Amino acid sequence: MDKVKQIVADIKKGNTKPIYFLMGDEPYYIDAIATYIEKNVLSEEEKGFNQMVLYGRDVTIDDIVSNAKRYPMMAEKQVVLVKEAQDLSRTIDKLEAYAANPQPTTILVICYKYKKLDKRKKLYKTIEKTGVLFESKKLYDNQVPDWIRRVLSGKKYTINPKAAQMLVEFLGTDLGKINNELDKLQLVLPAGSEITPIHIEENIGISKDYNNFELRKAVGERDVLKANRIINYFAQNPKDNPTVVTVSLLFNFFSQLLQYHALTDKSQFSVAKALKVNPFFVKEYQAAGKNYPMRKVSQVIALLREADLKSKGVGASNLPQIDLLKEMLFKIMN
Repeated sequence: MDKVKQIVADIKKGNTKPIYFLMGDEPYYIDAIATYIEKNVLSEEEKGFNQMVLYGRDVTIDDIVSNAKRYPMMAEKQVVLVKEAQDLSRTIDKLEAYAANPQPTTILVICYKYKKLDKRKKLYKTIEKTGVLFESKKLYDNQVPDWIRRVLSGKKYTINPKAAQMLVEFLGTDLGKINNELDKLQLVLPAGSEITPIHIEENIGISKDYNNFELRKAVGERDVLKANRIINYFAQNPKDNPTVVTVSLLFNFFSQLLQYHALTDKSQFSVAKALKVNPFFVKEYQAAGKNYPMRKVSQVIALLREADLKSKGVGASNLPQIDLLKEMLFKIMN
């Protein structure tokens, strides 16, 4: 995120580079940089003759180089954007000759999603010298809530930790999808608002009471009644609550609980740092730690591995998902 801000800040100052090679597994930042260049480098009058969008599936490297070598018309710069450039992965090394001597009046933007250049290759080293190489890395699950908080902070909003966790649980690590939902919330909430679980439920449709986050909490507290209510809700809404996701999240929780038991310092700050969680959630691990001693946690992890296989049809092809979940919870909490 800091690298993105630096790239955008340099462009705002007029300090542009002849090549921007944007690559990596997280398309959100690739799109963000490319869109900023597309919308802001040239004026509306200049774009007609001096901005071109190409698609990797429709062009060759020679086509890209030919367009990049053109001179701008009645403008200081021209912009050539190549979207879906990963479709040119087999021939991308041919770009090296142009990268070694790029047209100074062209800003060539290559959007190379879900792939990255080999650092050992000449093309990588050449672009590093003459342009900007940016790798957009996928965030881990535990990094996304902080990303949500930082994005909202820049727009004068805050978010309740549970609300952020609900978004991650429902949308995963897809930053584009999460950002779209945050945009919707900003349309209905005034700047300065704190986004709460109720806002998430009312505007995005994620239940604040019946979700994997609440199930994890109920299991940690050995609240059998609440856990079964949530499981029954899942059974009525199977598309929004796939069993494999539930099992995976519980597995991660108990794996962290195993780490928790190994800690000598179980203060809030130390636990949050060691488990890489928001301090807001530490009390859940402390409560679960009392209910599940280390030996039991090890047994639960084995049960969850077994349930994971069954949820994928291994050894339980005819067992309904709801029965699988109920069986799993019974074994965990008894």
